[in-house]
Amino acid sequence: MTETTALDSAHAAMTAAPDDDGARLRFYERLADSELFLMLTKEAEDGNISPEMFELADGTFVLLFDREERLAQFADRVVPYAALSGRVVAQMLAGQGIGLGLNLEVAPSSILIPAEAVSWLHQTLEHRPDQVEAAISEILPPAGLPEVLLTALDSKLATATGLAVSAYLVSVRYAGGGQGHLLGFVDATEAAQSALAKAAGEALTFSGIEAGAMDVGFFASTDAMTAKLDKVGLRFDLPQPEEPKLYQPEIPGSNPDKPPLLK
Repeated sequence: MTETTALDSAHAAMTAAPDDDGARLRFYERLADSELFLMLTKEAEDGNISPEMFELADGTFVLLFDREERLAQFADRVVPYAALSGRVVAQMLAGQGIGLGLNLEVAPSSILIPAEAVSWLHQTLEHRPDQVEAAISEILPPAGLPEVLLTALDSKLATATGLAVSAYLVSVRYAGGGQGHLLGFVDATEAAQSALAKAAGEALTFSGIEAGAMDVGFFASTDAMTAKLDKVGLRFDLPQPEEPKLYQPEIPGSNPDKPPLLK
């Protein structure tokens, strides 16, 4: 049975509703998050890759597939390739006038993505919400945010293993006036803060929500603010890396429940 991938499903939803901006955004989000296999002219050398370029009537394209089997089916021969995320490919090709040929001729998600859309995707992925600096005067439960944003946040944060312990979504009012929503991360490492802010920004953008609808903040679990977030906020628990398991050999005869075997 032929596998239906996440990109196949997102492409089908976009095709079925050509006027639905949300469906189109979710397709591009899946494209950015997916591992893709880029056809090369030769094996990578010292981290440098040489993508196979195809000149078509609509412009110049590189070829990408979301499964190795699909790449092999298209090429019908052994070819070198590089496994990259869609966001890395967009960053690599942005502004170069090169488009993406995705799953051409081998999947229901076969599509040509023009160079302009590649540059747009790269710029979109660079957006991130502002980090909160203003004094917060009041914290309230989140209200009025669409379910699509909550689902997108849940999906994004589910992949942020070990970057923070948890996050809380709340409504806030600021001391200087104004109100909005805040996504507060708890015990995030300093090195991870930029990545977390970017993930939050992508969830906003690909949900079709204005970037100004949410700020981000970073707090320690011992901060008084964290206790306030915990009282009224919608909590997201981020996955944590598994602790390495140490093998402790059992000395024969040391466990009274397991007497030694007699031969």
